[in-house]
Order: sequence, then C-alpha cells, then structure tokens
Amino acid sequence: MGKLKKGNKAPSFELSDQKGNKVCLADSKGRKILIYFYPKADTPGCTKQSCALKHARNSLTAQDVDIVGISPDASAAQLKFDKKYKLGFPLLSDEDHVVAKAYGVWGEKSMYGNTYMGIIRSSFLVDETGKISETWYKVSPANTVPNALKALNK
Repeated sequence: MGKLKKGNKAPSFELSDQKGNKVCLADSKGRKILIYFYPKADTPGCTKQSCALKHARNSLTAQDVDIVGISPDASAAQLKFDKKYKLGFPLLSDEDHVVAKAYGVWGEKSMYGNTYMGIIRSSFLVDETGKISETWYKVSPANTVPNALKALNK
C-alpha cells in the first residue's frame, strides 16, 4: 500500500499488546491517537523514541491523545521492553507486518550495503473520528514527540 495522507481514513487494526490484550484502533474512538511504528524493541533509536513518548505522555494525555507503539516484535519482547523502561502504554505486535503494510511503513531498507525489508520508522496522528491528521514517514526518533506536539498546538 502507498503512503497515507492527511484526511485518509486510518487503517483499522486489532493486535495483541505486550500483555496479550487485544487493542483495536476503534478503542480510541472519540480520542486522538498517536501511532508510532518502530523497527525493533530495545535498540538505541527505538528506546530513545519510546522513552521520549513516555516522558511526554502527560502532555499528550492532557490533549486527549493515546499512544500506541507497533513493531514486528513478539509480545514477549514488547513486554520485556516495556518493563525495562517502564513505558506504560500499549506496544503492539505486528509479526506478520499486515498493519505496517496498511500504513505504508513496511518497505525496503539498506544497511552496510545490504538491502532487506523492514519497518520504516514513522508516526501518525489520528483524530477523534479515525482520520489521519498528520503523517511523518522516516521520522527521526528525536522528532516524534516535537512533531506531535507541534501538530496538536496548531
């Protein structure tokens, strides 16, 4: 699937979180949700990004924004990551990449001259009606929170 744009309906999903609970996009109806896709739990960039969101959680919650992280990691790896850094928000397991593909964040990457398929770090702000308010493809781990706060305070 191609990249999502502002105004598109956010692709629905139902995935298991780090505790084995089912989480659906529809669970956030009536609230905004910041969905961020990250390549792998407990790696430097993903840790930086997730911890920044943990520290911004009160500011985001005050603006009726829920946070959900999605990666291809199994729920057990997500739970270990959550416990280690005390993140406190749902980390969803998308092992078969269905949701990542629906959001246009599963794609070709390269490292050290090798190409492979993986998560393209991206985040999405979804409004109360389930429509995309903002998209940030290939976002830097350090920019996820500033981008979201700027979009919310327009």
